[in-house]
Amino acid sequence: MSIRVILADDHKIIRDGLRTLIEKETGMEVVAEAENGRKTIRLTQKLIPNVVIMDVSMPDMNGIEATRKIIAEMPHVRVIALSMHSDRRFVLGMLEAGASGYLLKDCAFDELSHAIRNVTAGHTYLSPKIADVVVKGYLTKISEATLMSGNVLTPREREILQLIAEGMSAKEIAGHLNLGIKTVETHRRNMMQKLKMNSIAELTKYAVREGLVSLEK
Repeated sequence: MSIRVILADDHKIIRDGLRTLIEKETGMEVVAEAENGRKTIRLTQKLIPNVVIMDVSMPDMNGIEATRKIIAEMPHVRVIALSMHSDRRFVLGMLEAGASGYLLKDCAFDELSHAIRNVTAGHTYLSPKIADVVVKGYLTKISEATLMSGNVLTPREREILQLIAEGMSAKEIAGHLNLGIKTVETHRRNMMQKLKMNSIAELTKYAVREGLVSLEK
């Protein structure tokens, strides 16, 4: 039986390249592609793949939040982060969300293929650079501080915060998430109170700092 893979990356050229390489591998097939986290979740629910190759920084919903939702609902699905980011905040965020692997985009395809087979067999795979980041993070207890700061907000608040940081108004967010405008405004107000912030600019800076959105692509 083939290993069924979903590709999640907001750059089509990367998805096209990965699809071509994966489909040359014996026993692997790409069943769908997605350009944001929200679509990735829908496709995963519908197609139930073995593995999701997940970019960390994507619009609408980032890879960390998408991974958290996928693993909570479908823990048998394996997620491999494939990112340009080696910063510990992104790495630990993905692992805390339930990812089974983390590789950098400058890796060779052979490494990704190896990772796909490893996580499908129930193992965890971290590229050497990422393993070093994780070890150093835990040894210095940075991971604990990072995860605590990330858990200040609820999943819904983090979801709304990303959309705020991407420039959406309360009305646009309400329509996008099928919520009332007052509900969105209440979440925004609660976030500001929790974080002791007084402006959208401060919330946006916090979102970037916490890895919910990225200024680098």
